[in-house]
Amino acid sequence: MSELETRELEYFLAVAEELHFGRAAARLSIAQPALSKAVRRIESRLGVALFHRSSRHVALTPSGEALLEHGRHALNAMSAAVRSARRAAESDTHLRLVLKPGGDAHLLSGILAAYDRQPDARRVDILFSGATDRVDHLRDGRADVALLYVPFDDLTGLAHETLHTEDRVAVLPADHPLASRTALTTAELEHETLPRWKGVPDGGSGPEVADAVQMAHLIRLGRMIAVLPRSLVEPVPADLVRVPVSDASDSSLVIAWPARDRRPLVASFVAAAVEASRAAGLHPDAAFTG
Repeated sequence: MSELETRELEYFLAVAEELHFGRAAARLSIAQPALSKAVRRIESRLGVALFHRSSRHVALTPSGEALLEHGRHALNAMSAAVRSARRAAESDTHLRLVLKPGGDAHLLSGILAAYDRQPDARRVDILFSGATDRVDHLRDGRADVALLYVPFDDLTGLAHETLHTEDRVAVLPADHPLASRTALTTAELEHETLPRWKGVPDGGSGPEVADAVQMAHLIRLGRMIAVLPRSLVEPVPADLVRVPVSDASDSSLVIAWPARDRRPLVASFVAAAVEASRAAGLHPDAAFTG
């Protein structure tokens, strides 16, 4: 049996942080005599003094200092456990997919249709992220699966299946000197201004952009160009052109999820995503499937 109940630990922490029984009682919305009695009960049960008390002063004893340090961790762990339990219950009833607007290589409707045919299909909540925070959604539990781009997104700690591999293209204003070319090299773009994506520390030297709409507007104004996976500029925005960059490494659209998450709910959605990419002829092994 635990020597301290959660509520008693909350009482102790309030007094330890306020170092004043009156303020701690007000913070806890209880009467000060009741709080003082609760603290004396805790000290009696533990067999140690937690506070030095005088008529004008309250201070922690060494035992109180130790309980303060570890008590905070204990309450945080309890809160995390409760959140995880609630999240697990919610995740049995629906699945959360995060992607950036337009970052699905036109596969999303096919993926959702394939998943809907699964016998254990659940409701799918679609979350739209910023340019760079989809991985954060997976790691902090806000999403169950994500559509990510490799090598741009960090897959550390994540499992994934590749859905589509594609080339990269330069996105230029229609009147740019290189806009009429059939292909470009990275060397030819070396002195061009590239965007700085919000949240990415090592980006280009151009204006900071948070999404594709901002980016397209600034490219039209001649403030910069961009080099992107081809599917992110399909269809090509008005007044812009895209030119393949022949020596840029390919990028891959992947469906990713936390490696520790082995729920059938997630496995079914991943299988549906792979099925949809094959049906669209985009999956890497699509040419070898019947």
